[in-house]
Amino acid sequence: MSFPPLFLFGFNKWKTFIRDWFPDHEPRFVRLKQWPFEYELYWKRLLLRDPRTRVLAWQYKGPPKLKEFCARHRIPFNYVEDGFLRSVALGALRVPPLSLAFDAQDMYFNANGPTDLEDILRTYDFESDDALMHRARATREQLLASRLSKYNSGHSLDIASIYGKKTGKRVLVIGQVERDASIAYGCSKKMTNNDLVRLASLENPAAQIIYKPHPEVLKGTAKAKSDPELVRDIALILQQDISLADALETIDHVYTITSLAGFEALLRGINVTTAGCPFYSGWGLTDDRQPNQRRNRKLTIDQIFAAAYILYPRYLDPVTKAPIEIEQALEVLARMRAEQIAA
Repeated sequence: MSFPPLFLFGFNKWKTFIRDWFPDHEPRFVRLKQWPFEYELYWKRLLLRDPRTRVLAWQYKGPPKLKEFCARHRIPFNYVEDGFLRSVALGALRVPPLSLAFDAQDMYFNANGPTDLEDILRTYDFESDDALMHRARATREQLLASRLSKYNSGHSLDIASIYGKKTGKRVLVIGQVERDASIAYGCSKKMTNNDLVRLASLENPAAQIIYKPHPEVLKGTAKAKSDPELVRDIALILQQDISLADALETIDHVYTITSLAGFEALLRGINVTTAGCPFYSGWGLTDDRQPNQRRNRKLTIDQIFAAAYILYPRYLDPVTKAPIEIEQALEVLARMRAEQIAA
């Protein structure tokens, strides 16, 4: 008997790694650029041919109303995006991810409506799940001890040689790829990285302001919308891709629009201001500049960590191609980073 068909919309040619995540399905990659009406006249019919069909869409790169079509015909559908522990190198360098997030409702960074991740955060009974919370505390400590992050391409160095002697409050501003979907769907007002630097400077006039551009911008794989040179008079601009763990050393306050780096700062007990509405804001731990009425619950850092790193994503060993848990994923990432450094 043949495997159930798995239709893949919006997946670039290099993302064939998705096969490894679904060994019991027959992957069918739908090309990104289609002829006019190709989806309407061909792919829709194909989706209905087999009752076992499943559909995945990378972010919002599928046809309009694809999710609604699948819902109408009871076809299982998920949006797909990198998880929060991804790889040693950047995704822009086409390195397969160690974790993926599959969401049946929406992309986790879309603050305009509910997502599977937000529903977990909003409704899960963390207080009654002692085993999960013990796991969350242990793996959070493992993550911090390993100094791993979502991306692990940054250089490790003595941060004091960059920041200088600490004489007062230190504020780190996290730059993002300004055309990134997480800003478009997670921030209700237009804001650039430079706007965020200026906001941090305005609200912390006596502090040392440090601006960390996004690694993809520093490596030239993504373009900056705002020129960092225009805020050099009010901030120290980090010119090299420094590991996030090092960059957060001696920092008292972090400003971000929607970056995951804000959550990684929370994991270290650092105050965080969010200009947008990332998944970790609105639960009582962040200084929120964009309210979210759906998020009316107070959560601890371990509860948010449990939801985002344990309950929500899936992990896959890049060598054996077998499903693994976060504990093993951290070990794999640490080993890969050590091998990269040795090389």
